[in-house]
Amino acid sequence: MTDTFTDEEIEAARILFAQPATFVMGAAKIEQLPAPDLPEVAFAGRSNVGKSSLINALVGMNKLARASNEPGRTREVNFFDLGGRLRLVDLPGYGWAKAGKQVTKKFQNLGRDYLRGRVSLKRVYLLIDSRHGLKAVDTEALDALDEAAVSYQIVLTKADKLKKGGAEAVAAETLKAIAKRPAAYPAVIVTSSDKGEGIPDLRAEVMRACELAQS
Repeated sequence: MTDTFTDEEIEAARILFAQPATFVMGAAKIEQLPAPDLPEVAFAGRSNVGKSSLINALVGMNKLARASNEPGRTREVNFFDLGGRLRLVDLPGYGWAKAGKQVTKKFQNLGRDYLRGRVSLKRVYLLIDSRHGLKAVDTEALDALDEAAVSYQIVLTKADKLKKGGAEAVAAETLKAIAKRPAAYPAVIVTSSDKGEGIPDLRAEVMRACELAQS
């Protein structure tokens, strides 16, 4: 269900994510994207799934990625630099944004354009709330990722909200649901940003996906 990592890989990933993390820019148009000169991993998910919290947990900072009290507020592709070795990319959320349909479509299309043409993009991590599992609204995102032929991996969030063993059951169901999807990476990571569950493994997954040498 999940990849296995050595203690050395876990430690190397911890050191990598302990590097200074800084906000680079938010791109509202495809022409504004930074040069693709570093490996990148992107985080996607429906509004209020916990993307900002997860990114902050990965880098050990409280306010690098800013969570909004109003779901759907992220309308740019936000780039964060990690020690000059890779970029973390926060994609616009999808789902029940309060913005008008025209505005919503505009920033979701920006995310799609990024997925299609970004040569430095190594993997997309699609966040799914473990309390709900895959929903109909997630199908469009899965289809878009398959169409873009970008490797993506499911990350279950908020696992601490479930009873013991509950998240593992959702992970098994999710893995079965994506088994025949061409671009889906065949492993699901269970995480809790609040409790730190799964964060070391996700760091190691990112490091492995980006083929970053241990240092």
